[in-house]
Amino acid sequence: MSFQRRNVIINARGAPPRPGAPASPGAASPTTPTSPASPAAPPPPPPPGTRPSPINGQPTTSTGTPSLDSLLAGHAGLPLGCSLLIEEPGTTDYGGALLRYYAAEGIVQGHAVTVVGFGDHWIRELPAVSGDAVVDEPRKNKESERMKIAWRYERLGDFGSGIGGSRAQYTPDRGSTAGDKAKVFCHAFDLAKRLSIPGNAKTAFIPPPSAAAGRDTSPYANIIARLTAILSQSPPDTIHRVVIPSLLNPALYPPHAAQSTYLLQFIHSLRALLRNYPKQLTIMISLPTELYPRDTGMIRWVEILSDGVIELLPLPRKTAAKDGEPQGLVKLWKLPILSEKGGGTGAQLAAGEDLAFTVSRRKFEITAYSLPPADEDEEAERAEKTGQGEGGKKTKVDLEF
Repeated sequence: MSFQRRNVIINARGAPPRPGAPASPGAASPTTPTSPASPAAPPPPPPPGTRPSPINGQPTTSTGTPSLDSLLAGHAGLPLGCSLLIEEPGTTDYGGALLRYYAAEGIVQGHAVTVVGFGDHWIRELPAVSGDAVVDEPRKNKESERMKIAWRYERLGDFGSGIGGSRAQYTPDRGSTAGDKAKVFCHAFDLAKRLSIPGNAKTAFIPPPSAAAGRDTSPYANIIARLTAILSQSPPDTIHRVVIPSLLNPALYPPHAAQSTYLLQFIHSLRALLRNYPKQLTIMISLPTELYPRDTGMIRWVEILSDGVIELLPLPRKTAAKDGEPQGLVKLWKLPILSEKGGGTGAQLAAGEDLAFTVSRRKFEITAYSLPPADEDEEAERAEKTGQGEGGKKTKVDLEF
């Protein structure tokens, strides 16, 4: 027969130990004060000219063109660690205008801008910040004093304008303080004015490949070596923008630079730099496809190795384009889709809408393309047959009942 004391809790956590018995390892002493949890340190602010993507939170930077930012797969900008290839057939250089906006935005934001194939004369032709960016600052100051939700109702009147009201540019920082231009994500530029380059601008220029290097060596070896040195020697918080205008242009590159062995190795090296510096580097390239069309295997491989591919198709014209009249069409062949959520805005537009671009004195704008009314076409054909332009006397009156 075994004897056991009654009213004793066995293996009870938190119960006072018996006299002379050791305390249980999980029991907390009633006299030991609990230390308060230390507050978590706030995350560092993002670098100027960057903000998180609404798709996956990846840092993005502006291309300098708001309408182009809204097309890049819903990221509202070009994600860091990505490249954008702009193709253009013919002898026009509309893609060069997009590259100048991209470089000018980097200069204004204090980013490091590296130009490949051109000297400092190319950077002196960048467009200046338009007066619209200065005019918008007092308006932002007034909006910051209102209720935070008021701006949502103000945008209801803009539904349907531009590319689409539901696909308008993502602007999460409307409550930013006025006067702090470093918080402006995308500035407005004027092509008729020239940007004054500050003395502390982080600019670098890499000359084009030399034809005297020989066909046995890669003409792009010096470019990759210079880019690698610039990125490795810069601080980790510096945002870099690499601009490569008119790749494979015969006036800049030797003939053997168009060999697939050297060109694809160069694009592979650029892709490796983007993956090694995913939070610092973006690249924009313009490629004239008049001599190297898209249906060739080499250009298709260049598109595969690029994160985004856009083609600008100029419209054939007999006369100069009028104000507000589109100069060409925009084809979105590939977008920087970096998440499982899909392509977002750009994929919807590429699937269901035609896009056109308009280059005016102040901006480069991408909008939905629509044909003019039929009456205007008939009137233009009638004027062409009679040999009379606009404002001429009408010798024949058409009456319709």
